[in-house]
Amino acid sequence: MQRNVLITGAAKRIGATIAKQLHREDCNILLHYRSSAQDALALCGELNRLRPDSAMAMQADLLNLNEVEAIAFAAKKAWGGIDVLINNASAFYPTTMGEVTMQQWDELIGSNLKAPFFLAQSLMDTLKARQGCIVNIVDIHAERGLPGFSVYSIAKAGLAAMTRILAKELGPEVRVNGVAPGAIIWPEHDISEQDKREILQRVALRCSGEPDDIAKAVLFLVRDAGYMTGQILTVDGGRTLFY
Repeated sequence: MQRNVLITGAAKRIGATIAKQLHREDCNILLHYRSSAQDALALCGELNRLRPDSAMAMQADLLNLNEVEAIAFAAKKAWGGIDVLINNASAFYPTTMGEVTMQQWDELIGSNLKAPFFLAQSLMDTLKARQGCIVNIVDIHAERGLPGFSVYSIAKAGLAAMTRILAKELGPEVRVNGVAPGAIIWPEHDISEQDKREILQRVALRCSGEPDDIAKAVLFLVRDAGYMTGQILTVDGGRTLFY
């Protein structure tokens, strides 16, 4: 399955795991990163050692639309054109209602919704010409918001809506789907062991998932889901059964 893939936020965590999974399937990978240069360049080197000239890394601030356009331009040129866009990059942190700032709003909406939309728009013609696809990394809290994370939840709900409308707008040439992770990797901000236990008590499988679970879902949507579009796969161990 040789395809050329742009993954945003690919330096570490779920993005890096997706990159490795698709690379094992003979894909070429354009790794986007914002500030994690060391991780991104190390991953790029690792992939190129496995298969020469199969990976590139590019820095961009997705809150800057000029830099979004630069990433899209690079993707169009990489290996002759891009086949797959994976919108993975995401800012995630709590916002207290009554204290939300415009900076928080712009960062959370910008990274989770605005940048994915404008990347899709910029790559639309190339993806159509190559019968490509888009996979958006959404969140189970897009459906029912996470208290204390109002702006993030709003942004991910918008990304879910975007998945469905772009499936209509870009079809039949381009498929657009999403993956909604549950408890996969604990957030980088502080979370207590008690909070973790309480979350897992509301997961049917009573355990957290692994980044590989998300990467395998993405692989399915890219490689095997030729008759699926406008759908969001929930990978949460049954967490949404217990809202």
